Amino acid sequence: MMFPERFSNLPAYAFPRLRALLDHLEPGGPVVHMTIGEPKHAFPSWVMDEIAANAAEFNKYPTNEGTPELLQAISEWIARRYGVGVPSAQIMALNGTREGLYNAAMALCPETKNGAQPIILTPNPFYQVYAVAAASVGAEARFVPATEASGHLPDFAALDKDVLDRVAIAYVCSPANPQGAVADEAYWRDLIALAEVHDFKIFADECYSEIYRDTPPTGALQVADKMGADPERVLIFHSLSKRSNLPGLRSGFVAGGPESIRRIRQLRNYSGAPLPLPLQRAAAKVWADEAHVEENRRLYAEKFDVADEVLSDVPGYTSPQAGFFLWLPVDDGEEAAVKLWTETGVRVLPGAYLSRDAEGYNPGKKFIRVALVAPKDEVRDALMKLRACIYG
Repeated sequence: MMFPERFSNLPAYAFPRLRALLDHLEPGGPVVHMTIGEPKHAFPSWVMDEIAANAAEFNKYPTNEGTPELLQAISEWIARRYGVGVPSAQIMALNGTREGLYNAAMALCPETKNGAQPIILTPNPFYQVYAVAAASVGAEARFVPATEASGHLPDFAALDKDVLDRVAIAYVCSPANPQGAVADEAYWRDLIALAEVHDFKIFADECYSEIYRDTPPTGALQVADKMGADPERVLIFHSLSKRSNLPGLRSGFVAGGPESIRRIRQLRNYSGAPLPLPLQRAAAKVWADEAHVEENRRLYAEKFDVADEVLSDVPGYTSPQAGFFLWLPVDDGEEAAVKLWTETGVRVLPGAYLSRDAEGYNPGKKFIRVALVAPKDEVRDALMKLRACIYG
């Protein structure tokens, strides 16, 4: 069977590219991994007890859309966090949000839009599953720069009308990975209004929503509800991976309009991998608890402060509003990553590996992404080495 050409044209995934760049080189000191956004803070100790207490349910097929208890816990969390009432029927539990971000496009992208190939919009840089989802449904992926000039969020309204009329889906990540920028209410209002005019759906990837400095980020569904927008206009995607330091639990959710969720659930019936029941039981408890989230946020806030202390006078440094990445300006991301690795042992990700060449340039080429997931003292030491090595 031939591998479809549209997948052959995809660039290598970021981390295999990084291994090819660095693994044949000797580190210049004790290795410090600051590449992948894998949380290192402790998750609630009672999670293991909850899984063990329900372990007998590993011999049952999981509920496809999520147990009633899990869906209710998520519905209550949405109400507490955003003040929006979303019934359980308009939520589906996910086996990690990457599954949902991919399968939602499979379920909801039309084969044509206004008689032409549909377009899926994505920020640039971006979470790589967005582009693979576009390729999978035969859509044209349009990479829209998210740079300092646009507040590190994509300015979709700047696109030509002919392009917007072909748009089926627009992915937006807020808080943004990798820049940490947050879409405010005005941004969401403008985007939702644009989507209403040109009839496309917004996939709001809000997985970093609970890691912020001061003010909780505004949610897309929250604004859509205030506007009285079409209920099918916006879908939100959330996860316990960053909020609760549980990436291995693979618990997330998608919420949106009843028809959108019906179609996503139907696809899951045939092709999905629902979360095992003991993990769903644990996830329901985790969504209901905020104490551990507040502690997690406090620990990240300390590391934000460390980054500001070490890097605040570096030209072009921007302190992130949310998330746990630094998006640091350099002359060349690959060269900086190699220099840092071979001279200090600190391992970072070239920004170009999270971006795509579009309109004649790659907006990530002159950046590196640095994950603040290690303990505070390790972060401080690594950032000081980074500063001395890269910025002098």
